[in-house]
Amino acid sequence: MKTNSIYTFIFAIISQLAIAQTSSDSVSIFPAEKPKPLKIRHAEPLYMDLIRDLGARKGEKEWNVGYGIEGHKDYTINHSFVEYEFSPVNRLGLEVEVPFAFYRSAASNEHVEIPRNRIEGLKLASQYTFLVSKKHQMSMAAGYMHEFRAHSFYSIDHGRGMLKGHSVSPFFIVAKKWGSRINTMLYTGPEWEVTAGENKSELFYQTNASMHYVLPSGNFVGIEVNDERSAVSRQTVLRPQVKLILTPRLALGLLTGIPTNFHENGMSFMVRVIFEP
Repeated sequence: MKTNSIYTFIFAIISQLAIAQTSSDSVSIFPAEKPKPLKIRHAEPLYMDLIRDLGARKGEKEWNVGYGIEGHKDYTINHSFVEYEFSPVNRLGLEVEVPFAFYRSAASNEHVEIPRNRIEGLKLASQYTFLVSKKHQMSMAAGYMHEFRAHSFYSIDHGRGMLKGHSVSPFFIVAKKWGSRINTMLYTGPEWEVTAGENKSELFYQTNASMHYVLPSGNFVGIEVNDERSAVSRQTVLRPQVKLILTPRLALGLLTGIPTNFHENGMSFMVRVIFEP
């Protein structure tokens, strides 16, 4: 009887060890999925859009294609652009953008000089979200944009070369949600434009503020205020806008631009197609 009890005890210990080993092997073979880093969904402005969502997660990517018309005193600009955004690691966003500009005279005088058609350049940008606060429903990020500005097609064809100059722009972003519907954001920073062959640079400072009301569907309405100033000029444009979610991966943005000074600038309109593959 005593021998049987010993055998039973030994068998129980071996069984427990086998179960423990099986559980350990299961964990090593099928590791638990790591929780995704915290991300607060902020409404992203449609004109001065971000490099990537604040708090971006590794593997996220997005295509944007846009077209716009902008009125000026002597000419009209037809803008278009293609941009690609992606996140190689958590909280870091990268972007490549190629903008185009085509000009058409708006004056009856055919001798009025207007800018020439061009690929505006190549924009490369990065953005890192260094703060995501669930308690305060707030995110903060810093970034840098570098644009290689190009000569017009006419100048390139007449031997001027491709590169006209550079624009460099560090920027800071802070965004906050007020409840579940109201979103506010501030995007600000300096921009230096350097023209090839010149020893001086032109300095601009941008302040871009926005407020949006987001519906449960993800659609939103809002307004963006873009202010740009230099030592000799200042330009402020109000941009009412709406974003329509067409499918879980496809959205359409529509906005108009209303300058506070109509002396040189007129109304503008832009449409942005947003696709997340």
